Amino acid sequence: MIQEFTTKKLLTKKEPEKRLIIARQRRKGRARSGRITTRHKGGGAKRLYRLVDFQQAKFNLPAKVIALEYDPFRSGFIALIEYLDKERRYILAPQNLAVGDEIISAEKAEIKPGNRMKLKNIPVGTPVYNIEIEPGKGGVLVRGAGTAATVLANERGFVHLEMPSSEVRKISEDCFASVGTVSYPENRFINRKKAGTVRHLGIRPTVRGAAMNPIDHPHGGGEGKTGIGLKHPKTPWGKPALGVKTRKRRKWTNMFIIKRRIKKAKRI
Repeated sequence: MIQEFTTKKLLTKKEPEKRLIIARQRRKGRARSGRITTRHKGGGAKRLYRLVDFQQAKFNLPAKVIALEYDPFRSGFIALIEYLDKERRYILAPQNLAVGDEIISAEKAEIKPGNRMKLKNIPVGTPVYNIEIEPGKGGVLVRGAGTAATVLANERGFVHLEMPSSEVRKISEDCFASVGTVSYPENRFINRKKAGTVRHLGIRPTVRGAAMNPIDHPHGGGEGKTGIGLKHPKTPWGKPALGVKTRKRRKWTNMFIIKRRIKKAKRI
């Protein structure tokens, strides 16, 4: 009910902009050779990809919001904007953005939802989304529904941001970010209700390892409801799972992490 109510209330009843949609061939979890490389993917409803402008590089040119639309490839909504030169583009829609509002992308602009500017010109405590890691490369961080990072400080050419995961990270003050929070925070409360809905999303059934044979999974075998017989759980290929660090030790962005995320407490 939350999804239906929010969608009907906010979204514009119109067809997608034809010039901003393309058809993409889906791999469905398979490599070019046809072998399955990602399990539990396949089928699903056909979808057209919306070309979203994550960079918004038309600076100092106001744009008017024409429509708020649903995007099948994203958890949040997207907004169709039109610049003064009549060019139209899709952008990620923040909360509280309405049809008819005017937004702008500039080095320094008014602090209101949808406006995009350099991090060094955004006050401390402001929520931001669609954040660049490298200047001019376009936003790559904080793009999911209902998410936002918070500006904590500005020092020595870097801005400190608290990510939705609670991680604190340094990013160049010359990187651009959009003011506000990504739309549709109710997305996290959606109840799929039935297995058919999940299949429409392209997700195939998942079988427990303990229900398999020993040849198919390290957890397999045994009579009835037995344990896995291992100290720690493993993947079907014998690698440790759950609680194992997978991040590369020498990843180049490690130097910009000030504080790691706070791990969530385990459910008892």
